[in-house]
Amino acid sequence: MSERRQLLNVAYRLLGSLADAEDVVQETYARWYAMSPRRQEAIASPGAWLTKVAGRICLDLLRSARTRRERYVGEWIPEPVPGRADLIGGWSGDEGDPADRITLDESLSMAFLVVLESMTPAERVAFILHDVFRYPFPEVAEIVGRTPAACRQLATSARRRVRSLPGLQPPTARHARVVRDFKRAWEAQDLDAMIGLLDPDASAVGDGGGVVAALLHPLHGSVPVAEYFVDLARRAEGVSILERTVNGRPGLLLRHEGATAAVLAFDIVDDRVVNVWAVRNPHKLGPWQED
Repeated sequence: MSERRQLLNVAYRLLGSLADAEDVVQETYARWYAMSPRRQEAIASPGAWLTKVAGRICLDLLRSARTRRERYVGEWIPEPVPGRADLIGGWSGDEGDPADRITLDESLSMAFLVVLESMTPAERVAFILHDVFRYPFPEVAEIVGRTPAACRQLATSARRRVRSLPGLQPPTARHARVVRDFKRAWEAQDLDAMIGLLDPDASAVGDGGGVVAALLHPLHGSVPVAEYFVDLARRAEGVSILERTVNGRPGLLLRHEGATAAVLAFDIVDDRVVNVWAVRNPHKLGPWQED
């Protein structure tokens, strides 16, 4: 059971969904306990065995996810997780909130997770296991079902995509100030101030999952994005906007009548907001809800 945290961290990065990651970990342990004690004792490294099984389950899920997401209403955004100090409420069970067991680092930023979505399942698994978790390519090959050399090429291809993004630098105090200024401009419905905070080519993406209203298609350009948020502020009465840590970065939490209505993650480059991801699908906001 000491491997549970590691397995959850691996599965979340591979799938971009905390709920799916929890299911993968449960299935992995179900397969472990389905074996006889003799078979369990014959495994030299239980941790390696568990990671291999979890990786294969994730790979299968990634392969089927493309078909499932073709039927998804609107844009699909990875499930946001709160920073440790910002946990609201919790999940049932003695182990506390699963988000509390997610290690927040650069591989958890929303920008990073969105890039992973553009990779093939094999690229994503090879890159995450090798570059993030430092598993050697021979072990990665056993999970992906390819040669170590092929896995090395997969990781190299994925690495090029990640390095091409300027927004993956570590967050700074200036990033928090930009998000705070965005919040103030939004609350004040100050269109000019918001435009000034956005990159000219900024984009906004919403995820309602067909459950609640959200942008069905991304918005592009500082003016359309700013106009959208200002118009939203005019129509959304009784909504409070709170500063929170979202996937290890400064973000915002929207609350309405005591319930979490949305979580916003930001990609900030040169003190300008380049991307805004707004998750409204309630199925992805479990760790953010109040008791």
